[in-house]
Amino acid sequence: MGFDFRSAVRVGAAMITTVLCIGAAPAAAAPPATSPPPPTAVAVPDDIRPSFDWPLRPRPRVVRAFEKPAQNWLPGHRGVDLAAVPGQSALAASAGTVVFAGTVAGKPVVSVDHPGGLRTTYEPVEARVTAGRLVDRGTVLGVVVAGHPDCGAAACLHWGLRRDREYLDPLPLVRAVPIRLLPTDRTPQRRTGGAGHALG
Repeated sequence: MGFDFRSAVRVGAAMITTVLCIGAAPAAAAPPATSPPPPTAVAVPDDIRPSFDWPLRPRPRVVRAFEKPAQNWLPGHRGVDLAAVPGQSALAASAGTVVFAGTVAGKPVVSVDHPGGLRTTYEPVEARVTAGRLVDRGTVLGVVVAGHPDCGAAACLHWGLRRDREYLDPLPLVRAVPIRLLPTDRTPQRRTGGAGHALG
């Protein structure tokens, strides 16, 4: 059996074509790694903020701050824990309508709807009001009872805030807004009157 030169040329050409095709094929680009965007905080309108006050008297210590969950079903701290004592009055933070006064998962809860689509919740609070009652800011909703989980005080009032299904931090409702002095273009002029007294 003799050597077939033409067959060898055809095989070699086919191999070269295969290698060139493989080398020219672009590598599949890996999809860029993405991370979920951070949760966006929803601001409370400035025209609503002045109508709110602390739900405890005197002004309480914040034991645990608000921790917004990335999604509503994920872990977080949907409100703030305020130091209290058992039997202390829980007050409506603003005028509104009581929409719930009962127990949720064995914990006593009071919820109040306010203008602007906001709802505040207070727990664990034994209610002294019933659903449907109109309340003013400072109205006693009930009394704080002990037993809130991970409370670093004798008792804690868990104070929550929502707009629709969005959980918000309630502290901006009562946090003081800093006063900023604006510069003026006019420089006060001082005039000297009689007996050397400054006028103006």
